[in-house]
Amino acid sequence: MVVHTLDRWSRNLRVTLESLKTLAEHDVGLVSITENIDYSTAQGKLFAQMLGSFAEYFSESLATHVRKGQGQRARDGRHLGGIPFGYRSCWSGKDGQRVLHCDPEHLGGVHVVPEERNAIKELFERYARGTATTASLAIWLNEQGFRTRNTKRLLTPGGESTPGPRYFTNASVRVILHNPFYTGLVRHKKERFRGQHEPVIGAELFEAVQLALRKNSGRSSTIGAGTKSNRTYLLKGLARCADCGMNLWAQTYMNGQRYYREHRASRSHGECPSQGGSISCSIPDEQIGEMFSSITLPVDWQERVLAEIVHRDESARIIAERERVKERLRRLGKAFVDGLVDEIEYHRQKKSLEWELEALLIPEADAVKAAGRLLADIPRLWVKATLQERHRLLTTILDAVYIDMKDKKSIISVKAKPVFKDVLGLAIYGKSVFMVETGERLC
Repeated sequence: MVVHTLDRWSRNLRVTLESLKTLAEHDVGLVSITENIDYSTAQGKLFAQMLGSFAEYFSESLATHVRKGQGQRARDGRHLGGIPFGYRSCWSGKDGQRVLHCDPEHLGGVHVVPEERNAIKELFERYARGTATTASLAIWLNEQGFRTRNTKRLLTPGGESTPGPRYFTNASVRVILHNPFYTGLVRHKKERFRGQHEPVIGAELFEAVQLALRKNSGRSSTIGAGTKSNRTYLLKGLARCADCGMNLWAQTYMNGQRYYREHRASRSHGECPSQGGSISCSIPDEQIGEMFSSITLPVDWQERVLAEIVHRDESARIIAERERVKERLRRLGKAFVDGLVDEIEYHRQKKSLEWELEALLIPEADAVKAAGRLLADIPRLWVKATLQERHRLLTTILDAVYIDMKDKKSIISVKAKPVFKDVLGLAIYGKSVFMVETGERLC
């Protein structure tokens, strides 16, 4: 075995000595071109150990300096690692030579790619509104001709290993949605620093997407024997208990009867007045069907909604309210750490506050118009839609459906997503007897 120097073989003393022993046992010699090592003698073994110790020292010293350099680079607001989709480096390098392509160099050494910036904004806005999933966003990106920033060698469907861009997947879209770089921040380990580069989206939108990601990852699922069910329930992921505000489970019994249940053993929260209660799926499903098949909007709904958005000072109120909820979350966490709140109550209040924070978004006029057009067309779509399609429509428009399973045995209110809230508040619902939430918590 021929190496240029011993540190090219190993930079860990234990590995060096164990590997040299293994080579000797198999009658394999090790030759260093620049070092005179004879491992068969006592002096050679000592020399090899000394060289191995030096190699390990220099390796660890180099790693320390690299970590220190990375930390300082992050504190200076410059990117670490690969540059994410939406940005390009002002530099390129080949054969050890660096070439500047931008004159002058942009702050942070990276610049925004306009068409990719627009795509990033679209991704975050769609996901925050609840009108798309990571899968549908990946399909949309691929259809627009965008590809990932991949530089690693990956296997193709034919089994060949090639580098280069790839199609977007659920995972790659999720990486984008979790990356604070788009808000102008640089992440290093568990810390975030203000970056020099130009942000693509605002911090409020980014935080709304993080809340939506956490919520969607924890939606209720059918109770089964450990296998994923293919059953579809109209209010799956939307149905909540009117007493405790927690998600209801959907279940089909052996006799074919379908129920929404407050499953007391399925999560960590305190006693609920409706604990263990259930309601036949047909009751709230028919109520929701009646509501959405009979929605009618006033002729002047656009003028009334837009006038309301323009004249009220929603931005200041919502921002102030978000800060208030964040402070409540902070105090709740401190109370839990100090032992003033038990774990069960902490998780219940935390989830409730996160839902409240998610509802505090500032709707844009164009998005509200699009929401109104969809609602105006809902009765026609509802009649023709399958159960799966109706479920997708509901998860696009609503955040929650509150069901009283103790006294009224019916829906008592629905909570619309922020962009649909104003328009849905103007709608007429035929014989519907429950109210449309305006964004505040019900209980």
